[in-house]
Amino acid sequence: MNGAAARYLYLARHGEALPDGSGLSETGRRQAVLLGRRLREVPLTAVHHGPLRRAAQTARLIGEQLRGVPAFQDEAAGDYLPAVPTREQLPVDCADHLLDFLGDVPAEEAARGAALARTATARFTGTVAGDEDRHELVVTHAFLIGWLLRDAMAAPDWRWLGLNHANAALTVIRYAPGRPATVITQNDQRHLPAELCWTGFPSEWQI
Repeated sequence: MNGAAARYLYLARHGEALPDGSGLSETGRRQAVLLGRRLREVPLTAVHHGPLRRAAQTARLIGEQLRGVPAFQDEAAGDYLPAVPTREQLPVDCADHLLDFLGDVPAEEAARGAALARTATARFTGTVAGDEDRHELVVTHAFLIGWLLRDAMAAPDWRWLGLNHANAALTVIRYAPGRPATVITQNDQRHLPAELCWTGFPSEWQI
């Protein structure tokens, strides 16, 4: 009988995008290359990325720095709302702010996002079968990173809100047999020089 081994899930938000969303800015391209160089010594078995151009382009630039790691486009790694809470599910003191941020989400969009979030959780989290640990990178968007962090911490579904992620920053979660998920690092930007850090965050949040 095969045992279970640990999964190391590397999560990266795409690099900085152009204002029109058509792809990466020059800053975003530099961020992606530097992230790829940082990951060169990681024994990655796959790079997954969402279908939008900014994620696909980031994954390609990262992949060019690696050694033959296959890349896979996956809708579950895309940009969507993973859970749309009701007012009753939210803390009273921040419900107005969060609901205003979400706006009026159509039921069809909410259902699609919830389904994709379930798929992403099933596909990218948890231990793996066999005896060898697995290391996988998912190049995605801030919402999904927040969702998977929330899942790792067993927090309420709505708590993906407020878990922000800078462009090309790195989050790593370990799923080991018989242990709770461990967030090894979150929003790590050590591979970026100061002028490339904190993009994707409001200026007042930059530290």
